[in-house]
Formats: sequence, C-alpha cells, structure tokens
Amino acid sequence: MQDFLDFIKKQGIVGLATGFILGGAVSKLVSALVSDIINPFLSVVVGLAGGFKDAFFKIGPIEILYGHFVSTLIDFLVIALVVYFLVRLLGLDKKDQKTASRVK
Repeated sequence: MQDFLDFIKKQGIVGLATGFILGGAVSKLVSALVSDIINPFLSVVVGLAGGFKDAFFKIGPIEILYGHFVSTLIDFLVIALVVYFLVRLLGLDKKDQKTASRVK
C-alpha cells in the first residue's frame, strides 16, 4: 500500500484528479454563462426571436443548425481562455519549463 501512495505522490495524480474535477465544474459554469447570458445577448443583436442556439438556415429540404455549433464554439473558447489565464496567473507554465530543463 505504501508503494501505491508513494506513486501517487510522485506522479501528482491527486493534482490531476483535482484538476479534472475542477475542469468539470468550470465547464458547467461556462456552459451556463454562454447559454444564459451570451446566447440571449447574441439573439437580440442578430435579431433571432427563438433564441440563438436554435438558429438555422435552410438549403432546400435541409436545415443547417449553425446556432448550436456557434454556442459550442463559444463554450470552447471561453474555457480555453479561462485555462490559459489560470495557467499564466498561477505560473504553471514556468514550472513545467523548470521541470523539463532538469530532465534534459
């Protein structure tokens, strides 16, 4: 059992698990931000009465649902920005560089 605990401490698995759990929470928060605040604002700006997430255009019998894609893209961009600024703010990018230089 002690070997397993040493492995977890050495490999930083607890930090990885914590990051995974926080990532899920941030994802839910960003999804709520996009669906409850950003999309209604975009709906007003673009002039869509039914909501931006349901926006589509027709080509013959085909409906292209671009609103859902744009909402998902906004989710991704906001999450990417949050992760980027947190990594920069916490200085984790510099920590990885120090570790990599020791390995070489």
